[in-house]
Amino acid sequence: MAQTSENVTWLTQEAHDQLRAELEYLSGPARAEITQKIAAASEEGDLKENAGYHAAREEQGKMELRIRQLTQLLERAQVGAAPADNGVVGPGMVVSVAWDGDEDDITTFLLGSREASSDDLETYSPQSPLGRAIDGRKVGENSTYELPNGRKTTVKIVSAKPHQG
Repeated sequence: MAQTSENVTWLTQEAHDQLRAELEYLSGPARAEITQKIAAASEEGDLKENAGYHAAREEQGKMELRIRQLTQLLERAQVGAAPADNGVVGPGMVVSVAWDGDEDDITTFLLGSREASSDDLETYSPQSPLGRAIDGRKVGENSTYELPNGRKTTVKIVSAKPHQG
């Protein structure tokens, strides 16, 4: 499949390395641990009423889902340097927008992958309606886009700085 901006996830080298290490851990040592837990719990007898067995199987399912997510993400990841600090909005930027031109109603977020986000900063995908509306715009510019309910809203880009991870 050819990569387009719609299906590429931009990651810094650091974020890529962290995700690759997580995938290697989950695919190797963690998989072996959960297999041992399941085997030990299944030796305890009746599986219908074995809470340890069911908990281990549920943990295994979550882990396998995360392995699939990481594999897909890393397959379409594009590793690059942090974006330039030039006031142009793009993936990897911390952006502040004023809603409908109201300088008192400002939202600040990371435009990028949830995988590269931090706990203290909300993350918006570049493929989201807001992300598409502001991608490539400069500080001071306005952009109007359609909300999921069909109404339109305008945001003014107040600032755009590279995320410092």
